[in-house]
Amino acid sequence: MIKHRFLVIFALIGGFAFPGTLAAQSSFSNSEVEYGFELPDDLWKMTVKPSATTPNVEYVYGDRTQGHLEVRKVNLPDKGVVSDIIKDEEQKLQFLPGYVAGKEEPFGGFLRGTAFNFEFVRAGRPMSGRFYFLKGGDKAVYILRFTGFRDKLRSIRNQTDQIARTFNVKKA
Repeated sequence: MIKHRFLVIFALIGGFAFPGTLAAQSSFSNSEVEYGFELPDDLWKMTVKPSATTPNVEYVYGDRTQGHLEVRKVNLPDKGVVSDIIKDEEQKLQFLPGYVAGKEEPFGGFLRGTAFNFEFVRAGRPMSGRFYFLKGGDKAVYILRFTGFRDKLRSIRNQTDQIARTFNVKKA
């Protein structure tokens, strides 16, 4: 009984000292797509739901300028590599106003891949993007595209990394 009280008190103190530890964490899973991931905060709200015709999903963190996530699946061509997909995406990004490429870095979670950072300007405001290119099998690359105000996206970087780390392809 004393141990039980001690654990309850410890959990309450921990919750007040570290309020993020008691925050609800939810999962994304849908029968229309073969992947899933964890959402670390309830502020992430789904704005585009996958369907049989469009397997894409989108989330926003508060509103679109605070943080926006798009998940896309790209099929690798025969003898293609992930770096080819990254180059294709970067070529499209070069047309954004004020585009400045950042660095690529290896990234790992349930799936391994590369994270690519960049900055741009939208409506006179500094924006940034962090794209995760995760290899999901021999032919599939999943792109997690995060964009938002530069300072805001930087402040939720731990959440974007957590979403990408927990991204996984369901077993068939």
